[in-house]
Amino acid sequence: MSFDGITLAHGVGGPKDLPISPELAIAGATAALVVSFTVLAIAWRNPRYDAATSGRPAPAWLVAIVDSTWWRVLWRTLGFALFLYVGVAAVFGKDLVINPVFGVFYVWWWVGLVPLSLFFGPVWKAISPVRTINLAFAKVSGSDPERGVFTYPERLGHWPAALGLFAFVWLELVYPYSTELGPVRLWVAAYVAVMLVGGALFGNVFYERADPFEVYSTLVSRMSAWGRRDGVLLIRSPLANLDSTPVRPGLVGVVAVLFGSTAFDSFKDSTHWVQFVQGSTTSAYLLNNLALLTFCVGVGAIFAAGTMLTGLGDDLQRRQLPDLFAHSVVPIVVGYVIAHYLSYLVEVGQLTLIQMSNPLSNGTNLLGTANLDVSYWLSYHPTLLANIKVLAVVAGHVLGVIAAHDRAIRILPRRHQLTGQLPLLVAMIAFTVGGLYLLFAA
Repeated sequence: MSFDGITLAHGVGGPKDLPISPELAIAGATAALVVSFTVLAIAWRNPRYDAATSGRPAPAWLVAIVDSTWWRVLWRTLGFALFLYVGVAAVFGKDLVINPVFGVFYVWWWVGLVPLSLFFGPVWKAISPVRTINLAFAKVSGSDPERGVFTYPERLGHWPAALGLFAFVWLELVYPYSTELGPVRLWVAAYVAVMLVGGALFGNVFYERADPFEVYSTLVSRMSAWGRRDGVLLIRSPLANLDSTPVRPGLVGVVAVLFGSTAFDSFKDSTHWVQFVQGSTTSAYLLNNLALLTFCVGVGAIFAAGTMLTGLGDDLQRRQLPDLFAHSVVPIVVGYVIAHYLSYLVEVGQLTLIQMSNPLSNGTNLLGTANLDVSYWLSYHPTLLANIKVLAVVAGHVLGVIAAHDRAIRILPRRHQLTGQLPLLVAMIAFTVGGLYLLFAA
């Protein structure tokens, strides 16, 4: 799908955007991981991150603002106003590529949540329209939005969120009619319906654990400088904040879908895959479905194997290890999302802002942005763009190794603290090499 010179499909723009040697980038990234692990093994022998003690209280003036009722109401109002505005475009707007619904849905909502959550914390929790509607229902009925009819089953954990995320990436990357209004409206309607029913049944804990976008945003926000302990707003290092990620069932499934789907998005545009699909007698739709599933399951399986192939203490079971280490994949996900979608977010994000002034595609300029021009500055500096992408991938993996190392020396018996990490290091190297290869192959 293309308009105004921009292709509305996720991708990194192909090798022309990466005018550096792929072999050198991959070799350098692998060396960085190995050197990082070696240095950590020598100099980092005691755990340094503890969610129970890390961080310092935020300034009183900032706490007074962030914890005030008017601040929460402001962001709920803005989030719901945006929801209604885009809803009008979805219901009454024309089924054309210039309808801003597609940019809001695929760019602002999906990709934009990453930088917003990195800078400001769990953004979706603050502006979620389904939380706002559920709150309104609770006020009218005199009930407590925190409490539902039933207790949310602990064994479900984040698995519903993982399925919701997979449903989104399937629509975006595989479904052949993803850029038609009908399927997008149906997907959003189903999402809202499931969220409202879940909130009524289980209370706000349902959104914390099962809303795919809240789980996604909150997980990314673990790499921000903002955290909380016992309700108190804290400022702490991103890695210390990351260590506070709650360990729940399905956490590996969430990060596997996030990382695997982004990798598949690169892979599906590679020359080898395109040629294979074109030369196959099997339908491209079926092949892409199988490939997306394979990427997501494959990432989860590789990571699970890398964490489970280690010695254990008496108080741990092997099946617990993947979720205990899953937080270490979050920096990798963030790095790869930045590498894969940076120019897409900047350029199509601007175009979406322009289109927002004309929600019904009838020539209006409601927001005063219709006459703005898209800046292609990043695309005009391919060497800089290439370096940013490679650095994002490498930095994400190095931070992942640090997070995994700190967790390992806390929970593994001393005799396995280093050797037990080697299988996970191999998995990290596989992710790095595969991620960079796909950046160049697309």
